[in-house]
Parts: sequence; structure tokens; C-alpha cells
Amino acid sequence: MITLSDNGVYLLNGTEVFEDTPEGQQALASALGNVPVKEEAARGTMAYGILEAHNTSGSMEQLKIKFDKLTSHDITFVGIIQTARASGLTEFPIPYVLTNCHNSLCAVGGTINDDDHMFGLTCAQKYGGVYVPPHLAVIHQYAREMMAECGGMILGSDSHTRYGALGTMAVGEGGGELAKQLLGKTYDINMPKVTAVYMKGKPEKGVGPQDVALAIIKAVFDCGYVNNKVMEFVGPGIANLSEDFRIGIDVMTTETTCLSSIWVTDEKTREFLEIHGREEAYRELNPAKVAYYDGMIRVDLSKVRPMIAMPFHPSKALPIEEVNRNLADVLAEVEARAKVSFGDKIEYSLKDKIVNGKLYCDQGIIAGCAGGGFENICDAADIIRGGSTGSGKFNLSVYPASMPVYMEIIKNGTAADLIEAGAVIKTAFCGPCFGAGDTPSNGAFSIRHTTRNFPNREGSKVQNGQISSVALMDARSIAATAVNGGFLTPATELADIEYRGPRYHFDKKIYDNRVYDGVGKADPEVRIHFGPNIKDWPEMVALTEDMILKVVSEIHDPVTTTDELIPSGETSSFRSNPLGLAEFTLSRKDPAYVGRAKEVQEIERLRESGADLAEGGFKLSEEFSNAFAVIKAGFPEADVNKTAIGSTIYAVKPGDGSAREQAASCQKVLGGWANIAGSYATKRYRSNLINWGMIPFIFEEEELPFTNGDYIFIPGISKAIEEKQSLIQAYVVKDKLVPFTLKIGDLTDDERQIILDGCLINFYKR
Repeated sequence: MITLSDNGVYLLNGTEVFEDTPEGQQALASALGNVPVKEEAARGTMAYGILEAHNTSGSMEQLKIKFDKLTSHDITFVGIIQTARASGLTEFPIPYVLTNCHNSLCAVGGTINDDDHMFGLTCAQKYGGVYVPPHLAVIHQYAREMMAECGGMILGSDSHTRYGALGTMAVGEGGGELAKQLLGKTYDINMPKVTAVYMKGKPEKGVGPQDVALAIIKAVFDCGYVNNKVMEFVGPGIANLSEDFRIGIDVMTTETTCLSSIWVTDEKTREFLEIHGREEAYRELNPAKVAYYDGMIRVDLSKVRPMIAMPFHPSKALPIEEVNRNLADVLAEVEARAKVSFGDKIEYSLKDKIVNGKLYCDQGIIAGCAGGGFENICDAADIIRGGSTGSGKFNLSVYPASMPVYMEIIKNGTAADLIEAGAVIKTAFCGPCFGAGDTPSNGAFSIRHTTRNFPNREGSKVQNGQISSVALMDARSIAATAVNGGFLTPATELADIEYRGPRYHFDKKIYDNRVYDGVGKADPEVRIHFGPNIKDWPEMVALTEDMILKVVSEIHDPVTTTDELIPSGETSSFRSNPLGLAEFTLSRKDPAYVGRAKEVQEIERLRESGADLAEGGFKLSEEFSNAFAVIKAGFPEADVNKTAIGSTIYAVKPGDGSAREQAASCQKVLGGWANIAGSYATKRYRSNLINWGMIPFIFEEEELPFTNGDYIFIPGISKAIEEKQSLIQAYVVKDKLVPFTLKIGDLTDDERQIILDGCLINFYKR
């Protein structure tokens, strides 16, 4: 089904694969007459060409990218624009789309969600942007319909910013990177490696895009095969996939931890753009005659089976048939994973979901940028037509990804088929994907064609004894499960289903009549709408000569998601209030974190206020006083008044998941100065740390020299940053100073200066 190459590969004419081995090179030489130099052949990838066209540095090793367009939604655009405003923003320099698909319900926190929406509208008017009102389209569907173009690049503040199937290299990043683009700056990265995804064959009837995506994620996530790389989709199998099918696979590439994606384009791509009135955005994309890839993922589409990603990660995927065969063992593995995530905080079991030897599901959801596409919904309706979701616990909700999709399923009768069977059709909303819509009951098991199933993602609050579980599946198998009374069923078991495949008709008037398009029409006289919850970023200070960190949380999960660092769900209502949101930091993973961080921050605030800590200003903390006495004994020249005093967390691999900058900024506004990690799950989380003036330390050894509650002294930290040192001498403060070494990965000159200045805002002010 899925195999990974152990070597780099050469691709000839987009179809013939030659491994980068002596045998493979010999075969290539026979076919081509020579073996191209790898560095030259690597320029033959589609990714290289697009990056080269957008690079402003003059060097293809160290890129400085300027994107064509930007996109954000309503739990990120307020912070981004506030950052850019504080740094001198006067006008959006490129098209910037502000969608409202996350805080759409306006049901939590009084007026504050719609205040954010009005902030977005007035900023689009003032600075010249595009405003998409709530319920009209989820962020990525609008981008597909109205923004993507072959050979283009889009930067979005949502991690699932992926439009590769439409020929657009798109990147999901934290808000700081979008603020840089708004200020005319660049996205600075080393040239990423490119991995081919070679597809052959044709999917079996009943297999959908989520099945293929989950199979790929399962194969590559744990081994980091495409971490921070570009996935380039090639091969003859692509021609057997509709554009909607390709889009459904592409959006899930985020869960592999890749940087971006790009696909070959063809007549199906052109037709999609033509249907949406944008045929001029099409051009054919293919690799050069010879292209070299860092690795290759081979996908035999004909062998992909209906999949289910069991809690609590998209990579925990198995064929549904295998789950049904080995149900007890599979559920035992899930319970073991729950033990790692939740410890003894809650008793977790799915054994009560086994009914007469089958797995019973309580809920089905087809929604958002992954599941809410036209083809997914129509195929699900073909399965469920004439059937029933039943009158028991199982319920089915369908969220079309945009109002144009909604309009078309009404016109062609699909909506009627679903509603008659008992499904509920709702508006374009990302809520089921991040814990703000269709939250299951306590103990429930929900199957969803959405993007993620992390712990807490569906709204669980372990600290309150509330827990439910989400598994990811394709819309077709969700529909098959629905008509089978809620018992887990792969769509391939329903051999007699006729998939009609109706043609899609896009009604642009829906957007013409409701979307505000102010591109090129900035009006500086417009007053921005500020609700009472919209707050400016607090003042942040520059890095000092030395640093004292207190470890205030220690996380040993194999991977820590951004949802665990700052929970999603109802907390999203506070995304525009940095201090208010910070109160929720690590609240579902380590509820004591906020209090511990604030205790350290109180000492730093005294220092920043000008109090002479050397004269006893830190007496509010005897613990700190004793720690500094140990530091002073080892470093007599240490000056507490010139030493940043802050908190840090340790995690094995933090930052998987969402691009939301708040996973870092919430730590910063609580006095965080660093993270210490074995490695960082994604580039975007590491970039978020840097943009908020936090140092992304690395400590790769398994046995830690420190523990939660310890102080760490790092002398000469600012000098080390300035001088580009990669190894940093640090000391755990015990009865005496215990030395150990921290690492810092590659930093650009700007990133070093951002850390020295204390944050991106200070960097631009300076």
C-alpha cells in the first residue's frame, strides 16, 4: 500500500523511478545516457521552480520568500494585525483574506467573538483586505475557490494551509511570519528538501481521500520521513483522481509535519479553476525531464483500504477491517496511549463500545476543509440515500465547506437525501475540528472526516472529569457506519452503491453579494472596531547579559501538541486578549503551570520596574534568594539587576499541530524566556517561539540534569546569541551549580536579533 525509499531517487519523464544506488544510477545512465549531478537534478522539481520564482535573496540555499497572498481566520487575524500595527503597518501590501470560520458561533463570552469579526471587517476596509463573513466559507475552501493559482505561493496562519493540489505551494505558519509579510519583509528558511509522493493505480470503489491521506500519515509520521520537507505529488495514479479527491489528500499533508506540498497539474486542475471562473490561474506543472528527490513515498492507490485513525493522533491509523478483526487489542492500545496523555487524572476505557463483538460509534461528523467538499458530501449521500441514521445515540452532522457547496447540494438534491435520512446539515464552520462544534457527550466515541483527533481536540476537559474520543475516517465510511446503525463499517462493504458523481456548478454571486473585497482600496480614514476584549500586546523587554530560568512544567509525552500547550475550543474566544488567553496555558495538561509561571514573573516585573533586587527587592521569594546566592558563589560578577528572570517548560517534542502563535505567545506574556526540548515537532512552533523572543533550546539526552521546579543559570546568553554560538553552557542551581550543555539550532541573523530585542514587535520598533 505505502512504501518508503531508503535512498534519494531520480524521476525520469515524471513516471520512471531510479533509486540513488549504484544499480539505479547504472539503469538511469542506460536510459538517459548519463547520470545528472544530484544538485542539478534537484532543480528539476516543481518545488524548486516555485521557490526560485518567489525568492529574493539571490541564494537558493538561504531563501527569503515573498508570498503572493495571505490568509487568516478569526482566532489569528486580530493578533497578527495588532502585531503589524504596533510595528508600523499602514496598508496590506498584498491580498490578505480574513475569514471567520472558527469563532463563528458568537455563543461564548458575550459580544467578544463578533467584536473580532467587526475588527476584521474594519481592518479590511482600512488596510485594503478581503473580509469573508461568518458561515460563508471555511478558510481553506475559500482559498481554493478564490485564491489558489498554479505556480503561486500563499502563506496562512492556519496549519492546514495547503493548496498544492491546485498548483499552489502554501505554508501554514504562526502569526509573526504573516506580520513580517504585511510589513514588506520576507519568510527566511534554508532550502527545504523535497520528497516525491509517487502514485500509481486507482482507488477501489468506496475508498476516499481521507483513507489515502491516513495511510500516508501512518507511514511517515513516526519516522519523520518528511519533517519540514516539501511533498511533491507525481506519478500516473494522479490522473485517476478527481480534483476534489486530490484536495482531500493534500490538506492532510500537514499531519505528516511537512513544510508544504505541490502536485502536478492537468486538465482536471484546469477544469476546477474554470468552474470557479478563474481559468487564467491555470498552468501545467510537471517536474523537469529529470528531477532528483530526497526520498520517495510510493502509493499504490489500488491497495489502499478504508482507514480509521484511532485516538489520539492521525498517525494511529489502521484499516477498518483490521480494527474489526482485532477489536479488543486495538482498544487496549488506545487505552495505553490515554494513560500516557492523561496519567491517573481520569479513568479511560472504550471497552463499553464493543457491542456484540462490534465497535459502536456514538457520532459521525463530515466537516470543514477536509470533509466538507462537494464530492465527499455527494458520495456520502449516495450511500445513505433511502437509509436512516436511526433514532438512537448515533447522530450525523454535515458541514459543507462553503456556501457555494451548500447551494449546489441543495440544488442537486443531495441535501434532501441527507436530511431525509436523519442527518443535520450545518453551515461552513471549523468547530468540529477544534472542539467548538458538536462536542460529544462524556465517554462518547466520535468518527469524523476532519483533520485532527488530538487529546482534548473534541472538547474534553480531563481536569473536570470530562473525556470523549475522536477517530478520523473518510466521509464514505462514516456514511456506511451511519446506515449500519452506528457500527463501524468500511464503505467498501457496500458493493451495490452507485456513486452518481454529479457535476459541480459554482455560484460566485454568493460571494459577490456578501464578501467585502477591498484589495487596492485602503481607506486610512476608517476607524477600527475595538471590542472590550481586544487588547494590545503587553510591553516586552530585551534579552539581558545573563538569564535565570525556572522550569515550571516538565512533559514527557512522546509528542506535545499545540492544543495541549494552549487548548482550543471555548478558549478561542480570548484569542484577541493576550493576558486573558494566557490564563488557559497548559490548563488541560499541567493546570499548575500558570501559577508557577506567574510566581517567577513577579520577580522579573520587579527587576523591570527598576527595583534594586540586589538590595533585597526579591525577598518576596526566599527560594529565588537562595538560588541566586548559589549563582553568586559561582559567578561573583553576576548582577541580578542585569539578569533576565523567567520561566521555561521542558517537553520531549513540542509543537505538533496547529500553527497558532498563541502556543508560544501565552508562555511569553506569562514571563517565559525559553523552551527546552529534545527536538521541535514543527518549524512553525519553533518560529513562533523565536518571534516572541523565546530561545528554542535543545537538550537531546534522555536523562535530564534538571527537574520541574529547578532554576537554571545561563551566563553570557546575549553574547552567545550575538556570536552565533551553537553550544550554550548552562548550570542547574542545586546546592551548587551543576554544569550541562544546551544547543541552539540554526538561526538567521534576523532571528537572533528578534531574540535579543525580546520579540518581533520590539525588533521592528528598533
